[in-house]
Amino acid sequence: MKTVVSFILLFALPVYMFAQETTETKPTYPQDYFRNPLDIPIFLAGNFGECRPGHFHSGIDIKTLGKEGQPVHAAADGYISRIKMEKGGFGHGLYITHPNGYTTLYAHLSDFAPAIQQYLKKEQYEKKHWDVDIQLSSDQFPVKKGDQIAWSGNTGASTAPHLHFEIRDTKTEHPLNPELFGLPLVDKIAPVPTEVVFYEGNIYWEGKVTTSLKKADSLYKPDKTDNRFFSINMDTMQVPAGLIGIGINVNDYMDGSDNTIAFYTARLYMDDSLQAQITLDDIGYDETRYINAYADYKTKEISNKWVQCLFKLPGNRLDEIYSCLNNNKGRLDFNDRKVHKIDILLTDDKGNKSNVFFYAKPTLKDEMMPGDDRIPFYANKANDFIDKNIKFSLDSRQLYDDIFFNFKGGNCTEIPEILDKPKAAEDTTAVENTNLYSCKFQLHHSYVPIHHYFDLKIKPNKPIPANLKNKIAMLYSDDKDIDGRAAIAIDSGWYKAKVRAFGTYWLDIDTVSPVIKSLQKDNSNLSKASQITFEVKDAMTSVKSFSGYLDGKWICFEQHNDLFFYKFDEHCPKGKHKLVFRAEDENGNATSTSITFVR
Repeated sequence: MKTVVSFILLFALPVYMFAQETTETKPTYPQDYFRNPLDIPIFLAGNFGECRPGHFHSGIDIKTLGKEGQPVHAAADGYISRIKMEKGGFGHGLYITHPNGYTTLYAHLSDFAPAIQQYLKKEQYEKKHWDVDIQLSSDQFPVKKGDQIAWSGNTGASTAPHLHFEIRDTKTEHPLNPELFGLPLVDKIAPVPTEVVFYEGNIYWEGKVTTSLKKADSLYKPDKTDNRFFSINMDTMQVPAGLIGIGINVNDYMDGSDNTIAFYTARLYMDDSLQAQITLDDIGYDETRYINAYADYKTKEISNKWVQCLFKLPGNRLDEIYSCLNNNKGRLDFNDRKVHKIDILLTDDKGNKSNVFFYAKPTLKDEMMPGDDRIPFYANKANDFIDKNIKFSLDSRQLYDDIFFNFKGGNCTEIPEILDKPKAAEDTTAVENTNLYSCKFQLHHSYVPIHHYFDLKIKPNKPIPANLKNKIAMLYSDDKDIDGRAAIAIDSGWYKAKVRAFGTYWLDIDTVSPVIKSLQKDNSNLSKASQITFEVKDAMTSVKSFSGYLDGKWICFEQHNDLFFYKFDEHCPKGKHKLVFRAEDENGNATSTSITFVR
């Protein structure tokens, strides 16, 4: 047991003296160079720097009146330099390179302008691939500011119709904050902080205190705390002693939209001295996954709250957004037995400000250290784990903070209840739980994030028949969902797969093909239909490849989540046709279905 010595404040200080604002210097981006890419006013469903699962949001999401099909225009002169089609991510995306050193991205589109759409289709049919990534030269599709290039849509990872718009530095390819480029939008609403969180030490296993905020006049002040050891006396908040990190739960809004968006800057002051400043701009795609170190990942996983940390974890290698950090990487030193004045100043892109203010005083609290049966893993160092039937290595960039690794193994019979609910719900034989080919291994907790993929190796607990050696799946559970991927046989009977999360893992046989369901009846008259659609689900892994052949010729099917569709075009003339659709999963289990129809 570790005892932290501290003192309790018996009265509140009555005099309010606020931190002196630091002059804000915004980047000198060109103003009024880029136009609104739509013909309707800009109302945002999301903005730059928002916390999203696994990444910072890299642009602005412009509402499209709740529907697809809004004309999308080139924001400035340039040329279309890239066409990318993918089932997730940006879906249908267009990139325009501009002569002033910037590139704009237009994403989740439905269709492109006719000449671009025709070129894309030609490339897809030549490659016999729907998902393509095409680089273009400056003389192929030049555009002028205001030219229509596409129609808005709901493709890729989009969950509702909108236009995702980015402005990038062409040289670095880093997304920049589009709201700093003078786009016409109205925002007179200041950020709304709701909670302040105090972190006593390690963000994953040491204590924290969460305090709700209430607005009093122009300030946000402590209201209630979730910890009985720490009380609030007027404007004074009892806080843990030691080096304390502060996190903030905050939403911003704009006029005319109910959606929450992100602040632009957050500044933390202690006794009028700037301790930390965060500026949400210029975040590269190679750095965006550090969102899992910038925010309190554990709280997000358990309570679904985005608490943004005003301090930096040891393994957080994202530097650009921290324009100021004290010598403790933003943590505040409460070891001096004194009352300290704390200010948090939040500013949005339009200069609207909110201020969180309180006095802080350390207080006594006993803390329990993790038990000695756990294994220490360290941030910024390589960590290896080897057990009889499971092993892995984490490189020095995998962990954001030190952890005491918790391992449970050897459970070869207990099956997660969620496995009784196979992905392909229509197929009652989709998952057979009686013949696991390894024990279940619990690797720590899913609320501790891993930065990138690593090889996890598991040894089967019984011989695998020769005809099934290439049918092994490595399954994963985080107590909420089951996922899986094909496992590859390696030396001495071990199997490996690339994974990127802690949780429970085990091996099983995967011999079940994907289940294909036609959303149109056989022998239908589809003269008035716009497309043919199949729903495809796989029980253990995912659909690795798919194809459609119309009267023996390849046609371009597109994937969106579990739906696979072909939009009727010149490759399907009037008359009677036979269509064969085939899908294959990661372990080579394949199936096909055919329908006949009339156009």
